[in-house]
Amino acid sequence: MKFDEIKEIAVLGAGLMGHGIAQVCASAGYDVRLYDIDNAILENALSRIKKNLNKLVEKGKISRDDADKVIGRIHPTTDLKEAVKEADIVIEAIPEDINLKKKVFSEIDEIAKPDAVFATNTSSLSITELASATKREDRFIGMHWFNPPPVMRLIEIIRGERTSDETVELMKKLVKKLGKEYVVVDDVPGFIVNRILVPMINEAIRVVESGIASPEDVDKAMELGANLPMGPLRLADFVGLDTLLRVLETFREELGDYYKPSPLLKKLVRAGKTGVKSGEGFYKYQR
Repeated sequence: MKFDEIKEIAVLGAGLMGHGIAQVCASAGYDVRLYDIDNAILENALSRIKKNLNKLVEKGKISRDDADKVIGRIHPTTDLKEAVKEADIVIEAIPEDINLKKKVFSEIDEIAKPDAVFATNTSSLSITELASATKREDRFIGMHWFNPPPVMRLIEIIRGERTSDETVELMKKLVKKLGKEYVVVDDVPGFIVNRILVPMINEAIRVVESGIASPEDVDKAMELGANLPMGPLRLADFVGLDTLLRVLETFREELGDYYKPSPLLKKLVRAGKTGVKSGEGFYKYQR
């Protein structure tokens, strides 16, 4: 597929990441099919997109007409076939579960256009293994977005073992068209950002767990002492403590016990305190 032939993008998953990805793609002029299994999730996603766009209008960054056009390009659906059948690019943003992702990719491989490119938004899983669930391993690539997608400037492009050079170049052009920057990474656990960031967050949790300092003081120390824009524990709440735990468990399995998750992290996740999305993690939030 040539870059200028890309007209429609399917985004699978309308949750925390998916609705933001859909907003970015629609803002770049693409028609977007936003898929999820539940109409309530889709309605919430559209509401959040509208809220985000309204803020941009209020700040004078876009016009009301432009905001309306973005919304008009997003087509929600609970029909997976409807979502992907005409898509030129499929961006998967479902939960970080390798078996679930492989199941979805195997299913859509039979539905999507033969030349459509599949991209997975994963923070730790093997691109090569996910691609093996399809018959288009050369047109399968990792596309790791950061939260929130409309704000964060970086996308990690991850090359699987059989990802073609043409697919990598296509994705580079797409990322630029979306107004983002990219880095290209080999298929290794955690890629660049999470390979460095996740162990740091885990160590910050251990500091709290051991009674050395409070979450507030840990974050204050790292913001003022290391010039981080957000402390590691508040960032963990925004990422999702359940997501963080899954990433660490993947790291431990692939790379060894150095990446063993903090018991406090496990305790919070088991209690349903997963961060911003649940209303409580290391801090409390209004939902």
